[in-house]
Amino acid sequence: MYKLLKFAAWTAALTLHSGQVSAQTTKAIEGISASLKSIDHYNTASFQVADIKRVVAKAVARDIKHKQQSWQQQLNSFNKLNLAQISLSNDTISLGLQANRLTRQLKGLSSYGQQVFQLRLADSAMLDAWQQGELPLIAFAPRGEDTQWLHVEAFDEDGQLHLLDATQMPQRPVLIVELDKQVVHKEGVAVMRKVFTQSLSKVQSTSETNILNSVGAQSAISTSVINHIRLNDDKEPWVSGAAEIYAIVNGVSPSQDEPVLDIVDLPYLDHDGQTYSPNQILIHWERYRWQAADVLLMEHDDNTNYQELAVAFLEVVTQAMKLIPNPNVQGYAIIPQLTNELVKAMPSNWFSNDDDYVDVFYTLFENRRYSNLMGASNNAKMTLSPLTIEPR
Repeated sequence: MYKLLKFAAWTAALTLHSGQVSAQTTKAIEGISASLKSIDHYNTASFQVADIKRVVAKAVARDIKHKQQSWQQQLNSFNKLNLAQISLSNDTISLGLQANRLTRQLKGLSSYGQQVFQLRLADSAMLDAWQQGELPLIAFAPRGEDTQWLHVEAFDEDGQLHLLDATQMPQRPVLIVELDKQVVHKEGVAVMRKVFTQSLSKVQSTSETNILNSVGAQSAISTSVINHIRLNDDKEPWVSGAAEIYAIVNGVSPSQDEPVLDIVDLPYLDHDGQTYSPNQILIHWERYRWQAADVLLMEHDDNTNYQELAVAFLEVVTQAMKLIPNPNVQGYAIIPQLTNELVKAMPSNWFSNDDDYVDVFYTLFENRRYSNLMGASNNAKMTLSPLTIEPR
């Protein structure tokens, strides 16, 4: 009888404790969800994405104790885990979907699409310690300009906050909540290209477009190809991971006194100090007057709204073009003026850990080879060569 009473008391205590733990967990998740909802969906301030990542990181941290074994098995060769593909609690899954929609809206992408959040092991050397039982912290890139970061916030499995040195790789395993740059960058470049293409179609009349298409179909196409390219400084701290670089080609329409912008994705250019040999077409010369163009290298960061960025680029160069009374008098010398207006506008108007200026190559000409050409800021070195594509 005594044993039965003791067992009943133990069972009641266990049930009460389980209920308390469950209530605490539910309360914590509700608090995290409330934090996400409190973010102003209509405020396009550049700090928004960091706020969302903080909420996601805290939620994911509470799952790690019970989900880590499956996460270790699901790590890909790049030590990354897409949030949509890993085992999470139902509450965290729901939160992740909300965060995905909100982030897509803030970045000017389609509201519904592939999950943009992923987890990345900060360093491959951390995997062994994790497999030996040391639970990772869940971190995220902070707000503000990355050159001014002092600490990186990270959460443990109990939701407690830890401050990590922003300049030194941590010794303890760390999983970073970040945007899947390949997904975001690919979609973002497509958005910008669409904006630039629409602008170009407005510049050209229907007859001019038909003529260009006809000429393109019958004539050789003159291009410049990237043979080699190297970055000296990709401007990324450890918490930000690999860079995502793209190029903006800037010039003047051959038929109208209007600027022409083109975007070229350079997804392979992800680490500094390494030379890449992509053999990639950078410039299509039939799009530019005077057989001259500038190339601006940019680096993707989290807070960019690609739709707004593309429109802003166009507005800056269009307004600058209008201030030049007779472009043909100065000729190709006006192209660097347009590019400089873009560079000058960046720090003050648009960016706070948004897309970073990397370097600029001024006044590149058609049918010329450039060997180990340094950019104006000495951050990038490139070898370009002419390539003529013959019609079939």
